[in-house]
Amino acid sequence: MKRLAVSSIVTPEYNGWFKKRVNDNIPRPSLEDTRPVEEQLQVAPSVLEIIKQDFEKKSFELGKKIKQLEEKKMHLRLDADVQRSEAEKLRKGKSKAEEDLNSLKTDYKKLRLSMRTAGLGKTSEQWYQKIRVEKTKADRWERKFREAQARNEDLEKSLSESKNKRGELRARVAELEKSLHLYRTVILQ
Repeated sequence: MKRLAVSSIVTPEYNGWFKKRVNDNIPRPSLEDTRPVEEQLQVAPSVLEIIKQDFEKKSFELGKKIKQLEEKKMHLRLDADVQRSEAEKLRKGKSKAEEDLNSLKTDYKKLRLSMRTAGLGKTSEQWYQKIRVEKTKADRWERKFREAQARNEDLEKSLSESKNKRGELRARVAELEKSLHLYRTVILQ
């Protein structure tokens, strides 16, 4: 083989290849890529063994997943049991609240009925109107009372004046009787 070397055409890849070649372009073994003898002598597994290993690997992974799913299932069952018991408590609480509500409704109806019978079940406007009527009646009675009291005072005054006049008249009658008696005694004598 003839050598033709042109410095401008030579590339770094060519230089690397050229340095490695020995005896007509057979590359020398590099020590970087060498493997131990055990590895070189290791038998390549058959397709069946590879499939078997893949199957065992997938079976192991699926076994793990099954265990995880069973644990999740157990936790979900526990959660479901807890939720069921809480729902039962809530149902009992709801039924108790409904019973209490019905009892309150019944008590309210009884109270409203007793208020109506007692005359208490009126609106505020009806109460204001009733209060005004009662106040008017009270004012009228108070005026009558004051008038009666004034008449009573007048009558007491006139009674006292009458008593005074009566006393005066009695005294005058007594005087007149004395003078009549004196006159009769004087005339008769």
